[in-house]
Amino acid sequence: MKINGNEIRQGNIIKHQDTLWVAVKCNAVKPGKGGAFNQVELKNLLDGRKLNERFRAAETVERVRLDQKTHSFLYEDGAFLVFMNAETYEQINIEKDFVGDRAKYLTDGMEVELEFYEDRPISVALPDTVILEVTETEPVVKGQTAANSYKPATLSNGMRTTIPPFIDAGERLIINTEDGSYNKRAD
Repeated sequence: MKINGNEIRQGNIIKHQDTLWVAVKCNAVKPGKGGAFNQVELKNLLDGRKLNERFRAAETVERVRLDQKTHSFLYEDGAFLVFMNAETYEQINIEKDFVGDRAKYLTDGMEVELEFYEDRPISVALPDTVILEVTETEPVVKGQTAANSYKPATLSNGMRTTIPPFIDAGERLIINTEDGSYNKRAD
C-alpha cells in the first residue's frame, strides 16, 4: 500500500531502499521557506541499522503489512529456539541471536506473537510480563526502612534484578520483559 511521505507515523513499517524499516521517530517540519517535510528516524528490521530520512509530501513510500501469528515456545535447540504455530502445529526454528537477550524470559509453552513478511520471521513479541521465582536473595537488614530501598536477587531464569526488602527466596514475582524490573508479587 502506497502512502505519502508526510503520512508516515511512528511504528509504521515501510519498504525503503529495497529493505524493511520501522519508523522510530517522526517529526513534521514546516519551515518558513520551502515545502513541508517529514523527518523520520528509521531502524532496519533485518540488521538493526539506523537511518535519518527526509520525506516530502509529494514522495510516496510503500507501507508494509506484516502477518502476525501466535506461536508457542517449545524448547531451545543449541543456537536455535523452536516455536510451534498454534493453529497448524508447524514448527519453526529461529536463531537465538535474533531474539537477543529477551530469550531468557521464554518458558515452555509461552505464547508469543511472531511477525512475518513474505513467510520470513521479522520479529518476536513477548508478553509484557512474566512470572518468575526468586531463587536467591540477601536477608533483610534490620533498621533499613528507607522507602526506596531494594536488594539484589537472582530469579529462576538466572537473571539478576532488584526487589523490595520484604520479598524472600521462593516467592513468585511478576517481572517486566522490557527492562527486567520487578512489577509486583504473583498471586
